[in-house]
Amino acid sequence: MTDFNRECLNALFDKEKFDKFMRTQLEEGLNLLLESELTAFLGYNPYDRNGWNSGNSRNGSYFRQIKTQFGPIKVQVPRDRNGEFHQQTLPAYGQHTDALESTVIQLYSHGVTTREISELIEKMYGSYYSAGTVSNISKQVASQVESYHQRRLSDKFFCVYLDATYIPLRRDTYQREAVYIAVGIKPNGNKEIIDYRIAPVENLEVWSEMITDFKERGLEQVELFLSDGFVGIKDMLKQYYPKSKFQRCLIHIMRNISQKVRVTDRAEILNAFKQVHKQTNQKEVETVLHAFYEAYGSKYSRMIKDLRKLEEDMLVFYQYPKQIRPSIYSTNMIESINRMIKRKTNPKSEFPSEESLDNFLGSQVIDYNDRNANRVHKGFGQVADTLESYFD
Repeated sequence: MTDFNRECLNALFDKEKFDKFMRTQLEEGLNLLLESELTAFLGYNPYDRNGWNSGNSRNGSYFRQIKTQFGPIKVQVPRDRNGEFHQQTLPAYGQHTDALESTVIQLYSHGVTTREISELIEKMYGSYYSAGTVSNISKQVASQVESYHQRRLSDKFFCVYLDATYIPLRRDTYQREAVYIAVGIKPNGNKEIIDYRIAPVENLEVWSEMITDFKERGLEQVELFLSDGFVGIKDMLKQYYPKSKFQRCLIHIMRNISQKVRVTDRAEILNAFKQVHKQTNQKEVETVLHAFYEAYGSKYSRMIKDLRKLEEDMLVFYQYPKQIRPSIYSTNMIESINRMIKRKTNPKSEFPSEESLDNFLGSQVIDYNDRNANRVHKGFGQVADTLESYFD
């Protein structure tokens, strides 16, 4: 008789002991499966020499609590350093091992309505879940998303990126609505999606409400805000964070330039402007920028006039350590998150309600923050002490 069988038999006559025994076995089994998944993904075992200089490696883990018929268990979900590993052993957001309930939660978190889920479940499994039952199960997702929106924030972020993207949503008719997104990097280099909001269009009032909410939830200090320069946003941010600085996204400026010059001149002018973020110090970049003004001022006087007005906001990133400048001269990081969201919403042509879109976005955002919880953004780890010194 194996040790497993012996322990199982000893526990059979005591429900409490049996449940505890099964929880232990489930935890060990799931943890082993998760670690095996990561090993298969990376292609080498822990501490294996084959992993040296492979370009990716293990990067700790985070804990998930899962409800089972034997009681809650805690499992360790491993991470990889590049953030590319996505485990398949556990449902992405469900906290229950029941297959139907996991399916319901997965569908709901991707924006499928409760009635659609009821019909799908019946076709797939032959089991009928009423829309009311589905709604009750799906509240697990809604509860997680609500907690995310209300959580206490870190008291300081070194930089905060602000941007809006558009996703199809049905109110009375199907239209594309704005999703406001704020992403922050802390002085220690950890990044997270601070929050998001859904509104019919992008306007300053919604941004103002969002920033007010950040203050109320504990975000006291921000050293640097980055944005595409939405009209009035700089002055609005100064009202709430008067000590903060503002960097205008250079990539957006380049896009604006490309629309204001002839196609035949576009490549030359854009290549010349790219030199603005490739210099080593403030003095050098000012020389390069003023040379740019001189070279194209006579041919494109209006464009150069507009650039001169933005100069103060274009070069702020040179005030910070060179290690992090590649990350803070544009909003590229938040745009990569926008692309991820768009990619995942593409299979669904539109969302039937604001609630379904909120639950979908919340699921994606919570997963993103979990995967990046212990990762340090490139360059920030080298200057963490310096970045901390910018705060009171």
